[in-house]
Amino acid sequence: MKKDLPLNIVENISIAVVLESETPESKNWSVYLINEKNIPLHNVLVSSKGFGIKDGKEVKTSVLRHFIGEVKPSSFVSIEAITEEVFGLTNEYWLSYYIDNTIFDKKYIFLPESIVEENLIRIPLINKVGVLIGGNN
Repeated sequence: MKKDLPLNIVENISIAVVLESETPESKNWSVYLINEKNIPLHNVLVSSKGFGIKDGKEVKTSVLRHFIGEVKPSSFVSIEAITEEVFGLTNEYWLSYYIDNTIFDKKYIFLPESIVEENLIRIPLINKVGVLIGGNN
């Protein structure tokens, strides 16, 4: 039964959309996985997709799967580049990883129009501005 399964709560793991660089003509963004734990994550897999309504039509992006392998303690890894064209969609990242022989997973969702200048903060470990989901939750 589902009630008998362990909770395996994900803590101190974040996903961030980070502003890498900008010129007057464009901005370059990337999505990062941040491990704020003092232990490594193994067999890390992230699936990403976007969906929602754009110009009155239902839109779905391709599902991308990224096998990252190991993420060292107190470090971060790039998952993928992301374009501003999808910021108006819901962007979902489904993370799965192992610590020892225990699997953990969590879904991180950036709601439409949440990746905006008013929400930019300094991202821990990366030391660039972006929008962060996760951390100590």
